[in-house]
Order: sequence, then C-alpha cells, then structure tokens
Amino acid sequence: MYRASPLFLLLTLFLTFSSLPNPSTAATDTFVYGGCSQLRYNPGSPFESNLNSLLTSLVNSATTTSFNKFTIYSSTQQDVVYGLYQCQGDLSLPDCGTCVERAVSQLGIVCSSSTGGAVQLQGCFVKYDNTSILGVEDKTVVVKKCGPPVDYQSDVVSRSDAVLNGLASEGGYFRVGGSGEVQGVAQCVGDLSGNQCQDCLSSAIGRLRSECGAAAYGDMYLAKCYVRYSTTGGHSQGSSGSSSSSDHQNQTSKTLAIIIGMLALVALIIIFVSFISRAIERRSGGK
Repeated sequence: MYRASPLFLLLTLFLTFSSLPNPSTAATDTFVYGGCSQLRYNPGSPFESNLNSLLTSLVNSATTTSFNKFTIYSSTQQDVVYGLYQCQGDLSLPDCGTCVERAVSQLGIVCSSSTGGAVQLQGCFVKYDNTSILGVEDKTVVVKKCGPPVDYQSDVVSRSDAVLNGLASEGGYFRVGGSGEVQGVAQCVGDLSGNQCQDCLSSAIGRLRSECGAAAYGDMYLAKCYVRYSTTGGHSQGSSGSSSSSDHQNQTSKTLAIIIGMLALVALIIIFVSFISRAIERRSGGK
C-alpha cells in the first residue's frame, strides 16, 4: 500500500494553509466599477504592445509611489497610449502595489481589446486610453450608492452634513474627516490641478447631499474624484480606513503565527511517528 512521505505531507499542509485568503487585502481589492471604450485594437498591433508596456510601468511604479502617470509614444498618433493609477492616500505602498496589480489584471478581463478602460477597486484606480486623459477634469458620475434612509431627526443627518462640509473645505487631494459615528473620505486623481480637484470634489459632495441626503451611508464616484461617508459599521470605509488596515495587519500577523505554530507541531509529530515506525520495522526485522 502506498504511504505518503513525511515531506509530502508537510508540503501539502503548507500549501493548504498558504492558500488561505489574506485579510489585509480583502477590503482594498473590492471591485467598485469598470468601464471600457467601444473602440477595439487588433491583436498583435503596435497599440497592444504599447498598452502592455504602459500597464507594466503602472504595476512597477505602484510599489514606490501611490500615484503616477505615463505616456507611451509611437510613430503614429493612433498607437499612443496614456495611463495613470492612484491608490487611496492612507494605503501603504506594499498594499498599493498589490491593489494596482489586481486592478490591471481585472482590466485585461473587463476591457479585453478595448482602446480605453478604467477599473476602480476600493483601494486604487487604474485608467488608460488612446486619447489624452492626463490633466483632464471629468465629473461624469460612474457610481452612486446610497444606504438605507435614517430618521431626519437623527443625529446622523447633522453629523453627515458636518463631515461633508469638512471634506469640502479641508483642501488637498486626499481628505478624511469624522464627526461622532460618521466618517468620511474624499480623493481626487493626482493629475488634476488644485482648482480642478476642488471643483470635482465640490460637485461630488453636492450630488451626494442631494441624492443620498438622509442615508446611513453614501458613495459618489465621479470619473476623476470620489466622496464616501458612512456611519459606524456602515457599508463605506471613511477615515477609519487607516485603523481598519492596521487591524487587518494585526489579524494577518496572528494568522501567520498560528499557521507557523501548527506547521511546526505537525512537523514534530511526523518526525516522531516516522521514528517510531522505523524502530518497529527494525525490531520486526530482527525477529
């Protein structure tokens, strides 16, 4: 009868445990939206080669900076590719790199053979096109989500309004704020000017107020900026994103410690059983 070797058993256990999902990336990898151009490029064309170079540059850059933009030039204008990525401002660089890599891989699925495409994950945004998108303000609504309504007399309504006022006046490309149980976050894509960023966020906040006025949470994603707010335990992540990331990292460390401890215990048991088996075989062979 076939008997698995101790090394094989240990390797099997290791692969099983290492395939468990990493909780630190679960939230940042959540898919928010994707959009693609109707125009297509031909497989094997210069545009496809340039696009692959662009996407590789985006992924490589995301491990060192949370925003970057690239242009891949060509001998013909139709084969020029423009692209950018951006991670949420409180995301660590390792998580940023992972998020952008996943967004790019989803672009290949969602926008296969399209000359333009964009994917927004919870923690990062990636976009490319064959026409210049860099420095161009775009206030097109791409995603709107409103939570269940709350009582107009509730403290949540006044606190939500205070958070949105704070986000509107704070300044900067990445903004967080909170009032009691309500937390909020806002961000512009880094290729916009300061005035363009403020204009985009003002528009997003105005739409969020009018369309999700008395909701428990609200998400408003425009093409070049977004605003989100939520109550404690709500759907959206606000300024608590940093602490959530820390909690995820702590949970990951605990999970890894448990896995390492279990693997060590299993290894000792396998060695012990193997030793006993050999001793019994020698004793049986000596009779």
